[in-house]
Amino acid sequence: MPNVVTVLRQEILRLARKESKQQLATSKSLVLQHRRQIAELRKQVADLTREVRRLARQDRRVPAAKAAAPGKPLRFSATRLRAQRIKLGVSAADFAKLVGASPQSVYNWETGVTRPRKEQIERIAAARGIGKREARERLGKKR
Repeated sequence: MPNVVTVLRQEILRLARKESKQQLATSKSLVLQHRRQIAELRKQVADLTREVRRLARQDRRVPAAKAAAPGKPLRFSATRLRAQRIKLGVSAADFAKLVGASPQSVYNWETGVTRPRKEQIERIAAARGIGKREARERLGKKR
C-alpha cells in the first residue's frame, strides 16, 4: 500500500503542473500575438522610411515651374523639348500624355511648326522636374 504522503505529494505536483500549463498557454498566445504586431510595425516603419527617402529625393529636384520667378515668363525651346523627351525615354505619344496634349501637337512643337500655349508651356516646365521612374509611374497610372 502506498504511503499517504507520497500520494498526496504526487497529487499536488499533478495539480500544480495542470495549473501552470493553463497559465503558460495564455501567456504563450499573448506573446505570439505581440510578436506578430511587432513584426507588422517593423514592416510599416521600413515602408515609411523608404517612402520618406523617396520623397526627400523628389524634393531635391525642384521642378522648373517652381524655380522660375512668378512674374518671369517661361521660355520654350523645341530642341530642349525633344531633349527632355529623349532624356525621359518616352515616345512623343507618351510625352503628350504626361503634359496633357495630343501626340501630333508634341511632334509639331518639336519640329518648330507650332508653339505651345502658355498653359501647355507651364505643364511642359512641370515635366522638366521629373525623372524616368516618375514618368513611368505617371504613365502607368494614366493607362
